[in-house]
Order: sequence, then C-alpha cells, then structure tokens
Amino acid sequence: MEILNALIQGVLLGGLYALFAAGLSLIFGVMRLVNIAHGDLIVLSAYLALVVVQATGLHPFVAALAVVPLMALTGYVLQRVLLNPTLGRDLLSPLLVTFGLSIIIQNALLTHFTADSRRLAAGPIETASLGIGGGLSIGLLPLAMFLAAVAVIVALEFVFSRTSLGRAFRATSDDAEIAQLMGLDRRHVYAMAMALSAAIIAIAGVFLAVRTNFDPSTGPLRLIFGFEAVIIGGLGSLWGTLAGGVVLGVAQALGAQIDPGYQVLAGHIVFFLILVVRPRGLFPRMD
Repeated sequence: MEILNALIQGVLLGGLYALFAAGLSLIFGVMRLVNIAHGDLIVLSAYLALVVVQATGLHPFVAALAVVPLMALTGYVLQRVLLNPTLGRDLLSPLLVTFGLSIIIQNALLTHFTADSRRLAAGPIETASLGIGGGLSIGLLPLAMFLAAVAVIVALEFVFSRTSLGRAFRATSDDAEIAQLMGLDRRHVYAMAMALSAAIIAIAGVFLAVRTNFDPSTGPLRLIFGFEAVIIGGLGSLWGTLAGGVVLGVAQALGAQIDPGYQVLAGHIVFFLILVVRPRGLFPRMD
C-alpha cells in the first residue's frame, strides 16, 4: 500500500516538474536556446507572488492573475533586449548571457529579500485530500498542480497546431532565415515564445511558493529538475515533457520510500539510466 501511495504521489509531483520543464522545452524547440536562468525565473515568479500577496492580501492563486502577465512582459523584454542579439551560430553566447542573468537574479533577490526561506500560505487546500478508496487519498494541492500541467500542455498544443502564432513558431523553428524572408519578424516571434515560456514559469513559480519553502538560491535545482524532465521525455515533445516529469516524480517518490536522503538521488539515477539507454528521450519529436 505504501508503494502504491508513493507511485500516486510521484505522478502528481511529476505535474510540478512538467510545469518547470514546459517553458524550457518551448524555447528550446522554437529557438534552440538553453536558458540557464530558467530556474531562477521560477523563483523570481515565486517572489513576485509573495510581493503581490503581501501588498493586496489576495490568495496566491488569485495573485497569479497578476504574476503571469508581469512575467510574460518580463520574458518578452528580456528576449528583445538581451537574448535576441546573442542568437546565431554560436551556442556559447546565449548560454553565457543566461548564466549571467541567473547570477544577477539570485543576487538581486538576496539583496532585497535576504537568504531567509519563504512560503505562501494557500489555506485549506494545502492539507485537504480526496479519498480514492483502499486507504489511499490524493492531496488537492498536488492534484491541482498535475491538472494545471495537463492544461498547460493542452494549451500549448492548441497554440502550436491551431493558431497563427503557433505556425510562426513552427516556421521559425524549422528555418529562421526562410521564415524571415517570408515576412516573419523572427525577433518578435522569439520574444513571443519567451513571453509564453515566462507565463508558464509564473504558474510554476506560484505552485512552488505554495508547495514548499523557497529562497534566492533554489533556482538552479529547479532548472535541473526541469532539464531532466525535458531530456527524459524527449526534446521537442510537449507530452513527452509531462511524461518525463512523471517519471522523475515517481523515481523520487520511490527513492524516498527507501530512504528520505535518496529522494533526489533516485531521480538523478533514473535520468542517467534513461540517457544511457535512450539518449533522445522516451518520446522524442520525429523530424
């Protein structure tokens, strides 16, 4: 029974990791950019939610209605001003710029909020659960995180397959120079991709702030979890990203059953094994 419960909790935890990974997968798929500052932007979103909640007294999930557009605007500006000039044949330049951005965000948060860990209170949903029989129950907060991840993946699939913006993403991803010749402004397309990624980051940041403590130094670990979920699922596959998050979450939950100290290590080991057996991930995008 404990193993079954761990499996269920691992699947639900995978929803949070899929939220960490979805924005990372999106921008890599559109512009082949690995954003080293991704985890720090998640933590930045958590602090923005904290500021909004403290200033207005709103519930964290309601505060997300302000955090999401703020982060989307931030992502658009960062891409247009800072990242677009670095994109090209040289893959090192954007890596260095996003690494520098990561350091700046961490130190700015440390300066303004100190190193003390914070957490947002979400009320009864934090402890409420739904019985599913057999002595098993599902926490409403983990369930909400998982459903949010599914909703984000469905929304992204809709954007990519049914909208003009999605067609612009696909065209620019396939051949940016040809897309530019056909009248697409790739600088704007890239910025819109980063804005959409930042909006997803904001959702992940709010759930992170409600689920666990956070501080300015927690961003890199979120980046690692998101990166592992993307690689496990397969680069360029949105549903693969969700699957990768679930695999990672289940591995950590089962590792914690053996010993709490093995929780994170178990996820890393599963990531390494999958990378050895299937270097392109479980569900790679077919070119």
